[in-house]
Amino acid sequence: MTETTPQPALTPTSPPVAPKIPSSMTHHGMTVHDNYAWLRDPGYPEVSDPTVLAHLAAENAWFEARMAPQQPLIDTLFAEMRGRIKEADRSVPQKDGDWLYWIEFEEGAEYKKWWRRPVAGGPDALILDEVALAQGKDFFRLGALSVSNDGALLAWSVDDDGSERYTARIKIIATGEILPDEIPETLSGLVWVAGDKGLVYSRVNENWRTDNARLHWLGQPATSDVELFHEDDEGFRVSAGLSANEEWLVISSGDHETGETWLVPAHDPLAKPRCVKPRAAGIEYDVDLRGDMLFIRTNDTHENFRLATATLARPGEWSTLIEGTDDFYLTGFELFRDFYVVEGRVRGLDRIEVRYYDDPSRIEPITFPEASYEASLGDNTEWAVDTLRLSYESMVSPASVYDYNVADRALALRKVQEIPSGYDAALYTTERLEMAARDGTLVPVSVVARKDRAPGGRLHLYGYGAYGIAIGPGFSSSRLSLLDRGFAYAIAHVRGGDDLGRAWYKAGKLERRTNTFGDFVDVAKGLIGLGMTAPGLISISGGSAGGELMGAVINSDPALFGAVVAQVPFVDVLNTMLDDSLPLTPGEWPEWGNPLEDKAAFELIRSYSPYDQVARQAYPPLMVAAGLNDPRVTYWEPAKWVARLRELKTDSNELLLKTNMGAGHGGKSGRFESLKEAAEEFAFILWQLSAAD
Repeated sequence: MTETTPQPALTPTSPPVAPKIPSSMTHHGMTVHDNYAWLRDPGYPEVSDPTVLAHLAAENAWFEARMAPQQPLIDTLFAEMRGRIKEADRSVPQKDGDWLYWIEFEEGAEYKKWWRRPVAGGPDALILDEVALAQGKDFFRLGALSVSNDGALLAWSVDDDGSERYTARIKIIATGEILPDEIPETLSGLVWVAGDKGLVYSRVNENWRTDNARLHWLGQPATSDVELFHEDDEGFRVSAGLSANEEWLVISSGDHETGETWLVPAHDPLAKPRCVKPRAAGIEYDVDLRGDMLFIRTNDTHENFRLATATLARPGEWSTLIEGTDDFYLTGFELFRDFYVVEGRVRGLDRIEVRYYDDPSRIEPITFPEASYEASLGDNTEWAVDTLRLSYESMVSPASVYDYNVADRALALRKVQEIPSGYDAALYTTERLEMAARDGTLVPVSVVARKDRAPGGRLHLYGYGAYGIAIGPGFSSSRLSLLDRGFAYAIAHVRGGDDLGRAWYKAGKLERRTNTFGDFVDVAKGLIGLGMTAPGLISISGGSAGGELMGAVINSDPALFGAVVAQVPFVDVLNTMLDDSLPLTPGEWPEWGNPLEDKAAFELIRSYSPYDQVARQAYPPLMVAAGLNDPRVTYWEPAKWVARLRELKTDSNELLLKTNMGAGHGGKSGRFESLKEAAEEFAFILWQLSAAD
């Protein structure tokens, strides 16, 4: 007999009520009660408990029932969003050795195909077909993809359930023959070494942590793979890559604030790794090489990082090449044979500079036409180049690809994102504002709207604010569905991201975490004060750590917001940071604090953790998305949060939870399937704000 999961009624008439099963924990003499801890399946990461699955199914049924009347709007929004995507599309080819590589989407295809052709001339060759690989799968995501140095072999990895545990395979490109090699449980790049006889990768352990760099010899079973490097610190993660000149395997280990790098000759991966410089708490660094010279980006003398050099013979003795400053935040660098490129931000604006090995005073910034934009180096795979591939966009300018001729200092436009249904940038306007937070700090805000929008109307405010991740003023074709319905769209560059440099990041983490929440609320109030919108006419959204932000601000200032979308929200912060068996927890302590050992951290996290601070008060309409296979924000966090909100909230506003039963942190896969989720979210926002407008 096959056991079946209990199914909810097809058309529920009331939201599901989660049973309250008392549970508690005590730390530092303080007891925390949790009536919904049972929603964590005891067999996790396998989720098979019938009661848990039945509750998630009931929530999904309630979601479907409440959203059913909005289906015509969802269909309209989806058609609009899909109509802005060029279905048959291809990237600008990029040279790598003897080949030109590009990707293509075919009409109606959810996934892409990877192509190449000889630079010297010859037929196009399909090297990887994601459409075929995804056939019959509810979820598909390509992880790493790597062509061997001689161009003969292709290694790639695939996740087919959203758990972010990838399986790697290898094929002979010329014949299409898939080799018997199969490497399971990877979570990393795939790096060719030893004359293309081996692949270096990181395997994820049972707690979803990459604590290793391993070597796979072609033709050998994965069980015989060699561990080249092992990290003993539970909070550190390991990754590997090649130096720009492809002579060295670079193995890096680190957490959110400390790093360490090891070097191994790429031709001899079994050689003893050389440590560049032993780790020191709070010091991050990354390394690349040109000949016998190391280039090191590090925050050892300035929080905004400097660029230093060292010799291979004395890798730990660093000399400054570019000083760290308050004005320029150095976010990265790339080495090429004849010059190098540094990337960073000045007052929050992206900056790319070409510099020269033989003349440190020669600095050539690449200039762009707009006052606010996102710009970065694209895929530049070759060592000896005279032209750089760049990516560019702004809140009103679709994504563009440029080639930059280094000698001529000239930009050549190669491709602009096409909007088949039509787009006129002249109809829209964008500006960058500054709003005073409660402590007087000026918080940047990027805003885009139609020029004919009436003041005081509906506005959508997005925020993230964690891990030093900046949210740039980029373009979104889906966003046009709100703008064309009278919305303004704003991005609050709150503390916790590194939009304004490393100090901006530090001002929103650990003991200063609540600055992030206050900044977001104060930006909303500032936009109201400027007459751009009004209380109750603001919709807000954020995902993951941005979902934590959503939970915090609706606890503190629920009346400000008319609709809220929280995607895979990290809302059960205290319980997660207390559970060191969870995949990410030890590595997250430098970001949030360690409440297991630190009473002050326990008290602070408890004071803002959205789940713990749910109160008996009115809340705005809320739509929550989760993924059953999500290893980053486990499904029970949003499930518990919604259950507690249903118990305590005093209003009759909508509260909906949708759990993707076959997906993870990124939601559904496929370029059109993901649009369906965006259409649902926008429909929810429009539905809720239509009554308030």
